[in-house]
Amino acid sequence: MKLSFIELADNYAKILFEDTTPHFVNSIRRTLLSDLPKLAIENVKIYDNTSALFDEIIAHRLSMLPLPTKLDLLVPRNECTCNGKGCPSCTVHYTLSREGEGTVYSGDLKAEDPMWEVIDKNIPIVRLIKNQRLILEAEAVLGTGKEHAKWQTICGIGYKYYPVIKIEERCNLCGDCVHACPRNILEIKNNKLMVKNEIDCILCKSCEEICKLNAIKVEGDENRIIMQYETDGSISAKEALQEALKILKKKYEDLEEKL
Repeated sequence: MKLSFIELADNYAKILFEDTTPHFVNSIRRTLLSDLPKLAIENVKIYDNTSALFDEIIAHRLSMLPLPTKLDLLVPRNECTCNGKGCPSCTVHYTLSREGEGTVYSGDLKAEDPMWEVIDKNIPIVRLIKNQRLILEAEAVLGTGKEHAKWQTICGIGYKYYPVIKIEERCNLCGDCVHACPRNILEIKNNKLMVKNEIDCILCKSCEEICKLNAIKVEGDENRIIMQYETDGSISAKEALQEALKILKKKYEDLEEKL
């Protein structure tokens, strides 16, 4: 299998897999969604809450905040040598104390160490009016998406076959396919119908359906697959893929050993 990045940013990746199968790429997708560890708030101790929201709603909103996840520094609580007591190797502590009129934002949640500070500090948690207050402590631990959505770092993930667009010589350059394409990837240039960027094709086959001469064919290559996804910022898109491949490799090794 060959792997190359078509686009890569901190929180976004578009990847081309070659010499592979849809089944294997789908296993990577499922691993990214379900088995990738992430830090999220699990336990909340509320000392005072006179806001309009119940304690449970506040706790739920806190749990969904994206927290920086450093997998080289943390281990799952059930695998930690502290036996689940909550040591610095498996647990990150946060505090929040606000009083008076105004909106409580995610940035008001303070970590015991600055490296664990909330990534997006502008997520609203609750609105306080005069004389209302919110005081709490929270514990964050590692978990996976198959346990709860709060531990799912990947979103907007999907994949498609690599588009293959074939143009026959009988094309009369009527231009109907150019206007029908929703992604504007076809153009007539130098008296020839050309594909500007076949990667952007979504395999809708609108161009193929509108062509009266059947001069254009669109199909997907099952051995070349394009995957794209975003992260919530807790880890980078590249690190997410690296960790997912490590997890998947370990699963295959365990299966091989059992067989």
